[in-house]
Amino acid sequence: PGESTLPHEHRQAVGIDLGTTNPLVATVRHGFPQVLTDAENRPMLPSIVHYGADQIEVGYAAQAYQASDPKNTIASVKRLMGRGYADARQLPDTGYILVDTPGMVSVQTAQGVKSPVQVSAEILKSLHERAKDALGGELVGAVITVPAYFDDAQRQATKDAAQIAGLNVLRLLNEPTAAAIAYGLDTAEGEDAKEGIFAVYDLGGGTFDVSILKLTKGVFEVLATHGDTALGGDDFDHRVYCWVLEQAHLSALDANLSAQDVKLLQSKSRSAKEALTTKGVATIRANLSDGHAVNLMLSQAQFFEMSKHLVDKTIRVLDEALAQAKLTSADLSGVVMVGGATRMLNVQRAV
Repeated sequence: PGESTLPHEHRQAVGIDLGTTNPLVATVRHGFPQVLTDAENRPMLPSIVHYGADQIEVGYAAQAYQASDPKNTIASVKRLMGRGYADARQLPDTGYILVDTPGMVSVQTAQGVKSPVQVSAEILKSLHERAKDALGGELVGAVITVPAYFDDAQRQATKDAAQIAGLNVLRLLNEPTAAAIAYGLDTAEGEDAKEGIFAVYDLGGGTFDVSILKLTKGVFEVLATHGDTALGGDDFDHRVYCWVLEQAHLSALDANLSAQDVKLLQSKSRSAKEALTTKGVATIRANLSDGHAVNLMLSQAQFFEMSKHLVDKTIRVLDEALAQAKLTSADLSGVVMVGGATRMLNVQRAV
């Protein structure tokens, strides 16, 4: 408000969805939002940073090192943002070495100890470069989305990362609010006008948020927000991974699994979870470095059972958000489902 450019000025800004697993950068062209792609025309950028002895790789290039050099390949760093060491130790094992540093946990890499802010800055730098290439010039700034449940330390850490990446943060926007805008709940007119109370259920790779929004004549008011910044698709992957270890009679201690084997099995577990969105059964096959061969079948019913406690956890958060707003599910006009993890059928059914 009050910051519109003069007619002869051409100032460019972007919006960044700083997703735990796949961030995006977009701008508005001719009144329409457009996701900016990389040189290979890929819209997403995997949230992965690899620290080699003398170079840093980000995104798809870093992804290639997850199996071969897991200790120096940092993924889903958003889960560590603003967290202390003890708090971070409660998250599923990542394969890299956490370091207890003042204020916020850090990670040991081939290029020394790196904070989550520094790792996030590498991802934001890559998105910044992509935006400059696509728009042909410098940016006046960026609006960056954050989970509604991020506390002040996590919000400040996000701003600090953007600053290191050379980005001027125009605003941090709560992800559920961004989702409501993206789905057009605030702009529909006439017969399409949305009135009433909506829940935004946002289950991403590493964070979970619920917001209860009241829409009246295109204006929405946030009645309540609740969430869990340590719950997401990664936890469903981890549950499948633990099941694989049990079924194949392996454990990180007994079988002396190498870091490469751990990453391989984690990757196979994620693929199986994704396959169960459309198939009744998924196959998990892997040849480990010590000669072990893993060959398992995971059914949709088994997956639903083993991850039921995680789905239930999200529903409890949804109930608590409704209670905060002094509402029940019967008061909702609809639910907006956001985040890659909402593709899981058990999640959709529960909601």
